[in-house]
Amino acid sequence: MLEAVLRKFGFDDVTIETFGNGLINNTWKITTASNEFILQKINTAIFKTPDAIDSNISNIGSYLKNHFPNYLFVAPVISKEGKTLLPVENDGYYRMFPFVKNSITKNVLETPGQAYEAAKQFGMFTKLLGGFDINKLQVALPNFHNLSLRFTQFLAALENGNQLRIKEAAASIELLKSFSSIVKQYEQLMLHPTFKCRVTHHDTKISNVLFDKNDKGICVIDLDTVMPGHFISDVGDMMRTYLSPVNEEEADFSKIQIRKSFYEAIVKGYYSEMKEELTDVEKNNFFFAGCFMIYMQAIRFLTDYINDDVYYGAAYPTQNYIRAQNQIILLQKLMEKESLLKNLF
Repeated sequence: MLEAVLRKFGFDDVTIETFGNGLINNTWKITTASNEFILQKINTAIFKTPDAIDSNISNIGSYLKNHFPNYLFVAPVISKEGKTLLPVENDGYYRMFPFVKNSITKNVLETPGQAYEAAKQFGMFTKLLGGFDINKLQVALPNFHNLSLRFTQFLAALENGNQLRIKEAAASIELLKSFSSIVKQYEQLMLHPTFKCRVTHHDTKISNVLFDKNDKGICVIDLDTVMPGHFISDVGDMMRTYLSPVNEEEADFSKIQIRKSFYEAIVKGYYSEMKEELTDVEKNNFFFAGCFMIYMQAIRFLTDYINDDVYYGAAYPTQNYIRAQNQIILLQKLMEKESLLKNLF
């Protein structure tokens, strides 16, 4: 099947190897006699409208090429039929990107310097697209970061979910309920006239930034989740995934920490591009971005656990419960440092 797809891009004699450790799309590295490429099969169970993603990437790419031609935008490869998205009957949708030579992706964040560079790149991406008409962006994942909806789904799960699991998770449920003021603050912000809707990446994990050999950021990648949104989604996701030395899979909760130097790096990196773009209301809610994202993810993990793991699935029976507890502790530790971190800038 892959060979047939590659022929549509004009490739016959190539080397194919699986690439990366992404959980959503299937990805392969394609090596020809003179170049390297990344081939992906879009996961339509998650992204139900591949054409919307393709349109978004095309429109963003055209805007950046016209207005900021020196910015490295990794545009999809055009097939022999003039398409960047290839539907394959009874199989799915494929697309190809050039592999950026001498670039490095990181699955684990190691230094504050890397956090700074990543935050700078995500800030730059949003800043450069400040003049882009967000009405041209289609919503690939409806309600992706809608905290009000996630909280409503959580309450519904408590009414209709697995009663044994609800009983087991009683302490975590009460903790999440006790933090419901985060939902109220989110809803107030969504109504505030200067809390701006912008071009937002929505998935700012470290593996979505390309680095050079000197740990300098090159550009952001994986634009499938780019939609109209708010800066708290990007900044919050960086805080959720950069601040602690361990991720949400860690079951030894004593390892969860809030690293002040990494928080400083996120602020400095993002502000290096976006400080003059953010409104006063947005700046005043920079710390809140982390609370918003961590709380929402804790709710989503616990909701899925109560609903018998129908969304995320589970490699072992309590995986989503562990993930939820992990995120609750991360949230508590972040909130404990509020006065310290908010006064840094």
